[in-house]
Amino acid sequence: MNKNSKPQANQKVTASDVAAKAGVSKWTVSRTFTEGASVSPRARERVLKAAAELGYRPNLLARGLTKRQTHIVGLVVDEMDNPNLLALINATTSQLQSRGYLSMLLNISSENDHGAAISLADQFQVDGLIFLGTVLRDELVELAQQIRHIPLIVLYRNCMDPNIQVVSTDGYRAGREIAALLIEQGYRRIGYMTGLISESTQLRRLEGFRDGLAEHGLAVEEILEGGHYQRACGYRTLERYLETMVPAERVEALFCENDILAIGALDALHKRGEVGSMGIVGFDDIEEAASPSYALTTYRQPLEQLVSEAVRRISLRDAAPRRHLVPGELIIRDSHRRTH
Repeated sequence: MNKNSKPQANQKVTASDVAAKAGVSKWTVSRTFTEGASVSPRARERVLKAAAELGYRPNLLARGLTKRQTHIVGLVVDEMDNPNLLALINATTSQLQSRGYLSMLLNISSENDHGAAISLADQFQVDGLIFLGTVLRDELVELAQQIRHIPLIVLYRNCMDPNIQVVSTDGYRAGREIAALLIEQGYRRIGYMTGLISESTQLRRLEGFRDGLAEHGLAVEEILEGGHYQRACGYRTLERYLETMVPAERVEALFCENDILAIGALDALHKRGEVGSMGIVGFDDIEEAASPSYALTTYRQPLEQLVSEAVRRISLRDAAPRRHLVPGELIIRDSHRRTH
C-alpha cells in the first residue's frame, strides 16, 4: 500500500499499513505502541497520526504471546442454572477487564466437556484459571494441572490440593453462625439440604453447622440431598420429605446449602399451605432472597472482596498464602422463624 492509499472498508488495518502511511518502518510502529520503548518524538507523532487516520489498533494478543502473556484468563463454570453464578461472572469479568484481562468462559456443565474446555484454554495460553464455585472433581483438577506454570484459583469453595489457591467465604464459620441462630429460635430438630452430599465437603458449611449444633447437644437430624443447586431440586426434595413424614416427626428448621435450594423449599411449603411451619435459611443472598414473597434469612458472601483477591492473584508475583478465607454476613429476614 502506498502512503496515500487506504485499506478497503472490510480489510483489517495492519502495522504495515500504518508504517507505509507514516513513512517509517514497521519496527518503529511496533515500538510506538510498546510501553517504555524508545522512539523519536517526531516519528511517534507521525505514527500516531497515521494510526488515528486509518483506525489502527495494535494486536495485543500477538504482542502478549511474544512476552509469554496473553492477558486471557479462563473462567471455569458449572451449574449454569444457579442465579448466584451470574453475579459472580459479572463481578469477575468486570474486575478482570479493569486490569487489562480478557475473560474466556469455559462451561463444563457436561462432564464430557471437561477435557475439551481445558484443552482450549491451554491452546490459547491463558494466564490463569479461576474456578467460579466449580465442583473440583479429581478429574478436573488433574486436567487443569496439565497447564503448567499458571495460577489455578478456586472461588467460593475449598480444595485440599496444594497446587490450587483457595479464595472463599469461611464456610465453617458460617455454618456455626447459622446453627447458633436456629438454636436461639428454640429449634431442637434441625435439618440440612445439600446439592450433592459428596460436594458439601468443599464448602465446609455442613461441618461448621454440625459442630455448632453439637456444642448444644444437638445433631443434624436429616440431610436432604437435592442432587443439583436448582430451585426445582429444592422444591421436589422438600415436597417428598413433607409427603413421607408426619408433622410431629419433621425437622423444625432447615439450613439449605444455597438460596436457590431454599427458595425451592419455600415454594414447596407454600404449595401445601404450610408456610411458617418450618424455619428455612439459605446461603448467598441472591437478589430474589430479599423479595417479600420469600423474605429469606441467608448468609451473604463478600463477593466483590473475594473476586478482587482472586483477580489480584492472577498477576501476583510475591508469595501469598494458599488459602484466603474471609467471613461473610448473616442477613436476618423472616424465613427462619416459625409462625405456627
